[in-house]
Amino acid sequence: MRVGVLTGGGDCPGLNAVIRAVVRKGVERYGHDFTGFRDGWRGPLEGDTVTLDIPAVRGILPRGGTILGSSRTNPLNAGNGVRRIKENLAKYEVDALIAIGGEDTLGVAARLGDEYGIACVGVPKTIDNDLSATDYTFGFDTAVNIATEAIDRLHTTAESHMRVLVVEVMGRHAGWIALHSGLAGGANVILVPEQRFDVDQVCAWVESRFKIRYAPIVVVAEGAMPKGGEAVLKDESLDSFGHVRLSGIGEWLAKQIEQRTGKEARTTVLGHVQRGGTPSAFDRWLATRFGLHAIDAVQDGDFGKMVALRGTGIVRVPLTEATARLKTVDPALYAEAGVFFG
Repeated sequence: MRVGVLTGGGDCPGLNAVIRAVVRKGVERYGHDFTGFRDGWRGPLEGDTVTLDIPAVRGILPRGGTILGSSRTNPLNAGNGVRRIKENLAKYEVDALIAIGGEDTLGVAARLGDEYGIACVGVPKTIDNDLSATDYTFGFDTAVNIATEAIDRLHTTAESHMRVLVVEVMGRHAGWIALHSGLAGGANVILVPEQRFDVDQVCAWVESRFKIRYAPIVVVAEGAMPKGGEAVLKDESLDSFGHVRLSGIGEWLAKQIEQRTGKEARTTVLGHVQRGGTPSAFDRWLATRFGLHAIDAVQDGDFGKMVALRGTGIVRVPLTEATARLKTVDPALYAEAGVFFG
């Protein structure tokens, strides 16, 4: 067989580990050939390819990003997108596709399989950890480690100047990064998209820390919203999947804290630094296992499936199930962190 591989959506630590595992096992165990498609779904849409073989994947395990490139291209919104993909798969004699991505990338793979008969296997990738069919997605652990290290460093400067430091982390609809890094980093307030927050309560928590001469750290997910308010947007533009660009809740909240408490407040937006750099050991391990099981699914002809982590085992779940809903922070789990607020 000739198998196509693409990486879509935002870049993520561990993508190269998946590519490496797919190619190594696919070539050595099954004798398959591989074609890489550049820049997510743009690759099969425009026929932009690169040969993937064992020499091509040597040394990429610890590298961040993706050797194939990525994009947020939605072929279902492109003119004659499905027809163009089918024609290019036939042109390059690709029998099956392994799509590595999050809800949008895998949502396209699910539709291409269910509605148009294209043989696809999915691998879950997102630093947000918000795919419901898997316990963890690779990239999440690295992002949490980066955010936690930043919070650790910010504690010292906050204490030196006795000011409030607001740390804005990624998380459009799910607050997993904020919750995990906030708890691990000893934040005094954690705000997530799943629970609208009361600005007055946040200010009360901040002031309670100053009473014991302790400079507070507030961790806020980019998608968090105040009660009675709306998400803070970077601009009104939409990507090809209909998503707005979020950014600014940290700066907005810092201004509110200053105005209401009279305490100096500064904002640190971690942004894309959470996506970059070498993947953690856990993410390399998980991404490698996902790649090994994804090529097994292709070999078995078990298409329309996504590989997923359940406990310590890797299972296959329908792509339609994997993309049906987001995995968000359970209110009970968020409530556990409340003992550290204020």
